[in-house]
Amino acid sequence: MRPPAPGARDPAVLALAALAVAGHLATIGRYGYFRDEFYYIACAGHLGAGYVDHPPLIGWITRAVLETIGASLPALRLLPALASGVVVWLAARIAGEMGGGRLARALAALCVLASPTYLFNMHVMTMNAFDILFWTLAAFLVVRAFNGSSVRTWMLFGVVAGLGLLNKHSLLFFGAGIVAGMILSPQRRLFRTRGPWIGAGIAAALFAPHVVWQFAHGWPTLEFVRNATAEKNVALGPARFFAEQILGMNPAAFPIWAAGIVYLLVARAMRPYRAFGWAYLVIFALMMLRSAKPYYLTPVYPPLLAAGAVAVERVGAVAVGAVVGERAGARRLRRALPSVAVTVVAVGAVAVAPLTLPVLSPEGHVRYSRALGIQPRTGERMETGELPQYFADMFGWEELVATVARVYEGLPPEERAHAAILGSNYGEAGAVSFLGDRYGLPDAISGHNSYFLWGPGGWTGEGPLITINFSEEEARETFEEVTLAAVSCCRRCMPYEDRTPILICRGPKRPVTEIWPSVKEFI
Repeated sequence: MRPPAPGARDPAVLALAALAVAGHLATIGRYGYFRDEFYYIACAGHLGAGYVDHPPLIGWITRAVLETIGASLPALRLLPALASGVVVWLAARIAGEMGGGRLARALAALCVLASPTYLFNMHVMTMNAFDILFWTLAAFLVVRAFNGSSVRTWMLFGVVAGLGLLNKHSLLFFGAGIVAGMILSPQRRLFRTRGPWIGAGIAAALFAPHVVWQFAHGWPTLEFVRNATAEKNVALGPARFFAEQILGMNPAAFPIWAAGIVYLLVARAMRPYRAFGWAYLVIFALMMLRSAKPYYLTPVYPPLLAAGAVAVERVGAVAVGAVVGERAGARRLRRALPSVAVTVVAVGAVAVAPLTLPVLSPEGHVRYSRALGIQPRTGERMETGELPQYFADMFGWEELVATVARVYEGLPPEERAHAAILGSNYGEAGAVSFLGDRYGLPDAISGHNSYFLWGPGGWTGEGPLITINFSEEEARETFEEVTLAAVSCCRRCMPYEDRTPILICRGPKRPVTEIWPSVKEFI
């Protein structure tokens, strides 16, 4: 087999990787904390082998960040920003492993840099940033293994896959796709060697403690997935799901990854990597069957973009020649084709960056989106406001916590000592617990996802319960006295977090041990 291609120190690729990191660092504090960041900070305070809606690694990563560099936005988002640069670099390395030259490596790196979905998901501290990293690193190691690397490469793949599974369950889709792709391609021969089996064993061993945790807790993630599929996620047909892939990965890059799929499946030069073409089709079908959100599929694209970049570099010029002939102008066009592709993707990157990276003010984002004819969307069954959900979930938390603090401080001292705060979801509870320190608020409780497993804290029913975003009607089913104490308003937040009622509930009609199961919400 040919030796691994160069490119680890390619100046253009390193510059693009640095640009990715710099873009995130430059905009890291323009908006506020993201809803899920509050939740992962709370998870960092309850370390274990699993959580209701995700594996444990994000809790451990967040805890390490909090214990070392702090909880500021720059501190919390530094690792995702660095991960974005690594993913850009890895995409170029994959292109190099597939035989691509400098232009192919630069084009693959640029396409990854230009993805709207990657721009946002690698801007905040969530599982998604590391999910993209683990998928891409796993793909790189598989390509290296296909090129004839040693068992050690498969062992490294096992470590990466195991850690990826501890970060997000969706890496199971990658594993299923690669296995199916290998069966359907010439690389099925590798199943007769020990490397893939050793890698799978390492991944399974690393993932095993989380499986044990799931069993011990009654498989809560399965319940969460069932509820989210039935009640929260929007089910999309194949055409709409595919269209969302084009938008999420940047329409300017669509010809590249589409060419990559075709090139992987039909080109003789791509026979060693054909498994990735089949893997995409398998993973796409599996996610359609699971009614997955469109962005769940996006970590699969770096190797497809790499293959497409190689196709543009190798085959694109030949195709142009077949169409326009051998005139002098045509020869110049064939030589310039890869550079043209880079230019088109670069222009697309500049155009889409303000849509998913907070380079503009909220008002500027609204104006820019409207100028492009783009309406705010969400992959969930909820109303959106002027901002898309991923930006709207960075607003309103300061106002909410300040309102809750005024209600809490208005309680008589004897009640305040025994009061508790109940959020209707993990964003509200996490915001109160994190931002409420400056007001002296107690940590909030909630029935949402892992908060339910953490229980009612120190609330015994002796003191009042301050509730966030519960209706008076449902509160009166459980409490003798219910008072609307305040309403929290926010301008740019998600509509369901605007005009949020803050209730003071006294006199529980049942013991807390009987009330708590009724607040459970795995969704």
